[in-house]
Amino acid sequence: MSIAEVVARTTAAALVVVSFAACSAPAPDTGAPAVTRVDTTLPEPPATQFDPGHIVSDDSFFDSGAMDEQQIQQFLESVSCRADEGVRCLADYAQTTTTQPAVGGSHCAEYRGGVGERASRIIAKAAVACGISPRTLLVLLQKEQSLLTRPTVSGYERATGYGCPDTADCDAKYFGFFNQVYNAAWQFRQYTEEPDRQYRVGTVAIGYHPDAACGSSPVEIRNQATANLYNYTPYQPSDTTLADPDTGDACSAFGNLNFWRIWHRWFGDPEAERLPPFFPPCSRLVGGHPCPAPSPTIPAVPGR
Repeated sequence: MSIAEVVARTTAAALVVVSFAACSAPAPDTGAPAVTRVDTTLPEPPATQFDPGHIVSDDSFFDSGAMDEQQIQQFLESVSCRADEGVRCLADYAQTTTTQPAVGGSHCAEYRGGVGERASRIIAKAAVACGISPRTLLVLLQKEQSLLTRPTVSGYERATGYGCPDTADCDAKYFGFFNQVYNAAWQFRQYTEEPDRQYRVGTVAIGYHPDAACGSSPVEIRNQATANLYNYTPYQPSDTTLADPDTGDACSAFGNLNFWRIWHRWFGDPEAERLPPFFPPCSRLVGGHPCPAPSPTIPAVPGR
């Protein structure tokens, strides 16, 4: 994503950037049963079925309750991980985090910092604070840095690709796992609360590659979640890329296609919704907002 997209995050630079020694702190023992590490791979449809206008449903993208901390931890332990020497797999990673204040309104709620928080807790808390599915954050970590399957020191620094534009070096003030995860969740909420930007619901020209000479074509973006993905990674796969999604050509950009493919492998269809369309839009998180909580009622006093 571009530096211009992150300049509004004035508090981001205050986030903790943990030293590598701290990053390797052991995770707390929760007493939960161990989960055997296995390849987590569900059937993946051919890339030609990718729909650039509807990559993921709002319901899937914004469902912050899709996985709780324990389920995220079990998932991390189930993924086959091969780390660089001296680097922990995400299931074993922990770091101290700092409190991030509530933004207000429908934006992110407070993230209360803690000592030695496991990656699963950081992901769960950031998801709830900003109303983003932990599945969205898990897929993003893999799409950007292969952090679940092949973690590296550099991968932890740049975990979600936040502050890492395609045409310049990453901004080091955004380095660090917690820094990256929280800021990505914050940014997705920012796109949702302020959707009037280049990539929005409607028909928009989207390029195939950072090199403008590779061309573009119009895409009818049909939901806010898909618009958010394009604001974060502003490219669509070309026909050549869809025909050969593992190799492509010199004009291939794989980011949003890989988001769709990884989600399919890990969680099933990203376009799925829990409720049928005749339910109220807010119950399906359309536009990124849940239904408002019912107002408390005052019980009637007998005889009045």
